[in-house]
Amino acid sequence: MTHRNKYLKIVGIPLIFAFVVYGMFETDSLSNLFAIMSLSFIFLVPFGIGCLTVYFSSVKQIEKPGYRFTAPWIPVLLFLIITMAFSMEGAACWIMILPVFLIASSFGGYFGAYLKLKKKKDENTYISVLVLLPFLIAPVEHYIGAHPSVYKAYTYIDIDAGKADIWQNVTRVKAIKQEQDKGWLTSSLGFPRPIRAELNYNGVGGYRKAIFDKGLVFHEQVTAYTEEKNMSFTITANPYEIPSATMDEHVVIGGDYFDVMDGTYELEQLSPKKYRLHLYSHFKLSTTFNFYAALWASWIMKDIQNNILQVIKQRAEQRT
Repeated sequence: MTHRNKYLKIVGIPLIFAFVVYGMFETDSLSNLFAIMSLSFIFLVPFGIGCLTVYFSSVKQIEKPGYRFTAPWIPVLLFLIITMAFSMEGAACWIMILPVFLIASSFGGYFGAYLKLKKKKDENTYISVLVLLPFLIAPVEHYIGAHPSVYKAYTYIDIDAGKADIWQNVTRVKAIKQEQDKGWLTSSLGFPRPIRAELNYNGVGGYRKAIFDKGLVFHEQVTAYTEEKNMSFTITANPYEIPSATMDEHVVIGGDYFDVMDGTYELEQLSPKKYRLHLYSHFKLSTTFNFYAALWASWIMKDIQNNILQVIKQRAEQRT
C-alpha cells in the first residue's frame, strides 16, 4: 500500500464513519431515535473517530503516545471544516463542542492503540461494536429524555453617577454603536449584538423590547417595578421571528435546547455618589448533557449582561 493510500485510509475511514452517523442523526424521519444534540453523538462519535484513526495506523506510528493523542484530531478538524464549509453546522455550535470532540477522540485513539498493540483475538468485533455504539445508545438516551434545568447568570457593575442618570439608562437603552459593543465572547461565536431597548412605560405591565441585530428580539413584560431601585421582567424570544441564517438551530434562543426566562435589574447604593447595578437572569437548558452545556450558556449570558452593564455605566457617568 502506498503512503498516499495508507493515509487516505487512516483519515478517510474515520471521516466516512463521522458523516454516516451525522447523516443518520440529522434525518428528520429518524428524529424519534437519533439527535445531534445528544451524548451519543457528542461523545461516542469522536471516540469512534479516534479509535478508527489509530487502529488503521501502523504499529510503528501508534507506539508513540503523542501520535495516539493528536492523530485523531486530523479527521475531527476535517469534519469540522467540511460541515462548516457546506453550512451543515454553524461556527458557534462547533466552537462550543470542539473541546469535547478533541478530548473524546484522543481517548478513542488510546483505546484503538490498546486493541491493536495487544492483538486481541476479537479486536475486529470490538471495532465493529464501537462503530455501532452511537446507534445502539442513542435510542435509549432518547427514551430516557432530556431533563430541563434552570440556571442563573449573575453580573454587576459599580457606577459613579447619580441614580436618576443610571436608571434612565436601565429602563431604556439608546442605540449602541458597534464600537461600544464589548461582548467579545458572543461576537466570537457570531451571536447577534445588542442594538437598543425600548419601554412603553415605567411600571408593572410595561412592555419592553430588547432589539439585537440579525432579527433577534427579546419581548419583555415587566412583572415588578420600583422606580430607581429594581425592575423584573419575563423574557420571550420567538425563534420563528429569527431568520434561519442568524443562529445555528442547535443554539438558537427560544429553541428546543436553550431559552431565556426572565431578568432583573437591582440598584444598590454604595455611597452618596456610587451605586452598584446588579443584573441577573434565569435560563433553561433541555439537553442530555446540561452539565457541559450549562458552562457555555452561563458564559454567553454573562457576556451579554456584562456588555449591557458597561454601556449603562459609560453613559450614566458621562450623562449621555
